[in-house]
Amino acid sequence: MNASSTTPSVTEVAQKQMKHTCEHHAECMKIIQAILDDEASEAEKDHFRENMDKCIPCIESYRLEKCIKDSLNNKIVKKPCPDSILNTIISKINS
Repeated sequence: MNASSTTPSVTEVAQKQMKHTCEHHAECMKIIQAILDDEASEAEKDHFRENMDKCIPCIESYRLEKCIKDSLNNKIVKKPCPDSILNTIISKINS
C-alpha cells in the first residue's frame, strides 16, 4: 500500500489547523493595505505575519490585493510632470 495515498500531506494537515473565517477581517484588510503601501509599522507587520500563518481568509486577501496592486502598477505609464504644470501648482498652493 502506498503511504502517500493514506497519509494526509503537510499542506492538508496545516490547512485543517488554520482558521477558515476571520473574526476581525476589516482590521486585517486595513493592515494588508498598509503593508502593500509600505505604510505599516513593524508591529503591524509582525502581527500580520503571525496571523497570516493561521488564517486562510487573510492569506487569500493578501494575495488578491497584492496581485491587483502589482497588475495596476504594471499597467500604469509613469510620466514626469512638466515643469510648467508643477510651477503653476506650487504657486497656487503658496498663494
